[in-house]
Amino acid sequence: MSSVQCACVLHGPQDLRYEDRPTAPPKSGQAQVQVVSTGICGSDLHYYIHGRNGDFVLRSPLVLGHEASGIVTALGPETENSGLRVGQRVALEVGIPCRECRFCVERDANGAASTKGPRYNLCENMRFCSSAKTFPHLDGTLQGRMNHPVELLHPIPDSCSYEAAALAEPLAVVLHACRRANFTSTPPNPRVCVIGSGAVGLLACSLSIALGASSVTAIDIDSTKLDFAKNAVGVNNTWQVPIPPKGTPPPKDKEEATQRSRDLANAAMADLGIASNDGFDIVFECTGVESCIQMAIFLARPGSRVVLVGMGTPIGTLPISSFALREVDIIGVFRYANCYPEALRLLGSGKLRGVEKMVTHRFPLEETERAFETLRRGRGENGELVVKVMVNVTSPESAPRVGTMAPPELA
Repeated sequence: MSSVQCACVLHGPQDLRYEDRPTAPPKSGQAQVQVVSTGICGSDLHYYIHGRNGDFVLRSPLVLGHEASGIVTALGPETENSGLRVGQRVALEVGIPCRECRFCVERDANGAASTKGPRYNLCENMRFCSSAKTFPHLDGTLQGRMNHPVELLHPIPDSCSYEAAALAEPLAVVLHACRRANFTSTPPNPRVCVIGSGAVGLLACSLSIALGASSVTAIDIDSTKLDFAKNAVGVNNTWQVPIPPKGTPPPKDKEEATQRSRDLANAAMADLGIASNDGFDIVFECTGVESCIQMAIFLARPGSRVVLVGMGTPIGTLPISSFALREVDIIGVFRYANCYPEALRLLGSGKLRGVEKMVTHRFPLEETERAFETLRRGRGENGELVVKVMVNVTSPESAPRVGTMAPPELA
């Protein structure tokens, strides 16, 4: 195996460089993974365009990418009980918790500690691959090989492709959101609305259908995304947010802006045949846009739940009386915890409609810049819809499809 690998490294805004980097053997508790597929997401795009993602500013060169799958190529010391083997196909969970804080450590009735607590996603000392939150930064998956803790490498079902397994990361976000919303509790078979039909929103639609929603409605401003939600994912209803006529003045104050969101919610429910005093049992807000969050609250029926999946507006105006007096619960979601095994099981089960079709564009590692520009435009070179852009670091066709043994060139 070569001791040098290629990595796609971000040095600043729109400054991607392809570099040969040395590879080190895995340390104790680590495995080395040859990355096969990496999905590009919105946070990666923010780093690429601006050199930052919100408050997290690039301070040194960083390898992006965190939605990934690959093959175990080597095992470090003290990994005998990991259950992993060289040649095994795995999905990488790239948030590395501290394993010491109150969110990471859970104790059973006998006082025995587990270092994978139910809310380790809230670990304040977590290091997340491809994030500039911590320094030194921790490189992501747009590179040939990387070493990673064995407990964060999850076996891929034989029925699941590498590209589908890379979707385990955004699906884990959605699965965590469903758990936070008590999706399978009362009322049974909830009426669901998903605002935003990007990759995460479409996965929310697909998972809601698989979990038994009585109906799923997708809302977006883009008709082509709604067509995908209807035809590929199988949602029951769609509603397109109308674009204001040219020359429409912006709202003069917060009250007028909130009223416009209320009017949109009322228009959507009227078109969908839902009474104005009714609404949805669960609303997944997947855009992070202030007006969409307001709209989500107005779409929720009394006693229901609004789940904030999208991250965008850091400070906004919310119609407090509308959700407080109707006991609508506003639920925050941050990444995921203990979701990867179930996400991979679902991806391999065939129960999630439209998943394979969500990967609309594919690029090799040496064309990563084209991948980012495609996602940035939101349309392919022929004007077609972009849902999920995948960078295949290693050709999936040449990588092992099933089984646990590596071909000679990987061993």
